[in-house]
Amino acid sequence: MLIRTQRVTRVAALGLTAAMIFAACGGDDEPDDNGGDTPSGLTGSVVVSGSSTVEPITSLVAELFAEDNPDVDIRVDGPGTGDGFQLFCQGETDISDASRPIKDEEATNCADTGIEFVELKVAIDGLSVVTSLNNDAVDCLSFADLYALVGPESEDFETWSDANDLGAEVGGSGDYPDAPLDITAPGAESGTYDSFIEIALGDIAEARLEAGAITEDQVETVRPDYSSQSNDNQIVSGIAGSDASLGWVGYAFASENADQVRSLEVDGGDGCVAADPDTIASGDYPLARDLYIYVSKASIAEKPEVAAFVDFYLTEDGSTSVADSGYVQLNDEAWQATVDAWTAAKG
Repeated sequence: MLIRTQRVTRVAALGLTAAMIFAACGGDDEPDDNGGDTPSGLTGSVVVSGSSTVEPITSLVAELFAEDNPDVDIRVDGPGTGDGFQLFCQGETDISDASRPIKDEEATNCADTGIEFVELKVAIDGLSVVTSLNNDAVDCLSFADLYALVGPESEDFETWSDANDLGAEVGGSGDYPDAPLDITAPGAESGTYDSFIEIALGDIAEARLEAGAITEDQVETVRPDYSSQSNDNQIVSGIAGSDASLGWVGYAFASENADQVRSLEVDGGDGCVAADPDTIASGDYPLARDLYIYVSKASIAEKPEVAAFVDFYLTEDGSTSVADSGYVQLNDEAWQATVDAWTAAKG
């Protein structure tokens, strides 16, 4: 089995690199936890693209799947949720990794090209707001603080303190350090970008629109003048490289790079909460979000290797891959709902 990845992904945790990875071992057929088989005689290919956040989970599942299916060629890459859906709706991929639900316009694009799909929730993530290890002036930021610092009205703010007046106006602290504000964060192609705006900034942006402070075009945006990166490792590097940095990234990337960046607590209205597996799973951490894979129904019907791969994804090994990749596993009820949705999709 050949697994290809397009970027470096958590080498220590996954044992993967951006180069080609060969898994040459085979094995006998063994029943999975859902009553199906993962046959060692499978051939063909599985093409996966989409979220860079979900990519490490899918890559690890692919590595484990290789042990019984060495002749299946799997390509996994992570250009971003939006870019992934574009490829998926053009019929170029079998599975689309996503760190947010598919948008209405994306679903319409799929319908226009005849692509039907099943949505499968596979994990929970928390968006970590991060800064430099050397920045001890800030420990917690509220949604209002985040809007003041990185929202659409903060363009041209060069220091944290430039946001003081706006922060106070929208309900933030308005007492930010007098230090350069260097922002590195995901770009618009990323589901992490969309999720951050929806969860952290959305309500405030809508209120500012009603007040006439911003335009309709600005509601679902952040300030344009920041370092936009599609690669999570580059985001971490950018944050680590500035003493007064600010940005956001998936919890797993933040936690595994705790020696390079510091995660801030976030106040979503009920007080400051640190991101950890317990607060993310419970929903107490205000920037928690669900992670998904979308599977083409045509691929399910026409490519046995795709169905077998998703079967394996939803076994205990697949569920364990979520935790091994640094994310939070679904509870039993939510996991069973995903298994049931998959069983129904296969018919």
